[in-house]
Amino acid sequence: MSRQTLSVPVSDPSGAASDAELPSLRAALDPTEAQRQFDERMSHLAGDGGPLYLRAIRVVRHKPGRRCVIEYDLVAARPEEPPENFTLLGKVRARRFGKSGYRMLRSLWDAGFDAEAPDSISVPEPFGTISKFRMWLQRKEPGRTATELLVELGGVELVRRIAEAAHKIHRADVPAERRHTMADELRILHKRLPEVACQEPAWERRIERLLAACDRLGGSVPEPRACGVHRDFYADQVLVRGRRLVLLDFDLYCGGDPALDVGNFLGHVTEQSLRTTGDYSALAYLERAMEERFVELSGEGTRHAVRAYSALTLARHIHLSTLFPERRHLTGDLLDLCEERLETRC
Repeated sequence: MSRQTLSVPVSDPSGAASDAELPSLRAALDPTEAQRQFDERMSHLAGDGGPLYLRAIRVVRHKPGRRCVIEYDLVAARPEEPPENFTLLGKVRARRFGKSGYRMLRSLWDAGFDAEAPDSISVPEPFGTISKFRMWLQRKEPGRTATELLVELGGVELVRRIAEAAHKIHRADVPAERRHTMADELRILHKRLPEVACQEPAWERRIERLLAACDRLGGSVPEPRACGVHRDFYADQVLVRGRRLVLLDFDLYCGGDPALDVGNFLGHVTEQSLRTTGDYSALAYLERAMEERFVELSGEGTRHAVRAYSALTLARHIHLSTLFPERRHLTGDLLDLCEERLETRC
């Protein structure tokens, strides 16, 4: 039986409930309907006979027409036990029903990324799906993002651990439904960087030369032995709690070159260094430590590919910087840096 939910606060600052491309969000943000669905689909969280109380709903991330993340604060009143307060994250994506996201997280959890993993490298605990909301659910994990911690004492040890986490993903042998190749990586650059040239016509020739250099660099990377890769691996995707690392957001998981994940991470570190300190080399010691640990684990033959993907990621940031008003001042600096690394300056 559904319980009283009239007093449950709902925070929806972006108006996600009115997103016509994500029509299930209206019901997902209705406290009465959400309580009903939790009663029907998630009653096991409160144990045998215990009620599950919904306490708050918050939209924490919303890309209109594409995806949304909702937090549900819950209380499980288990018989003969103290109540447990916890938060579930519900994820909704356009034209998806949530099942594939849940299956992916469950596969990783079952492949050694569970909360009891001896190496303390895990993923959030998956809880199931709510078909009416086209949503899958996972536990919200506590911790700080690696982005916050990179420059603190112990940063070298942290990035070495993150390299180990990437290597664990690559060895997990979790099947991937899609494939991402070097050609795909270059195709993204050829689509996005000309958009920057349209905004800054004076840079058109420079961007043409940079794209040609990216093509040459990509062509120099040997065909990899493909495995499952995260594909969106950077410091915000790693939560840190003591020694435990929790890896987030496997929405782009696919088959690909294992060097892609570490190269992507390193390219983001360089951009973070430039953005936060004004010096792209300020965190270079962390980049070297992570690269060395990954090469120790995966073999010397991966080093060139890691560096190539790092440079291509940095080139992608030229375009990304134009999407955020607070980063637009970096666009020219990123272009300069990429030209220097790929040796395209006249």
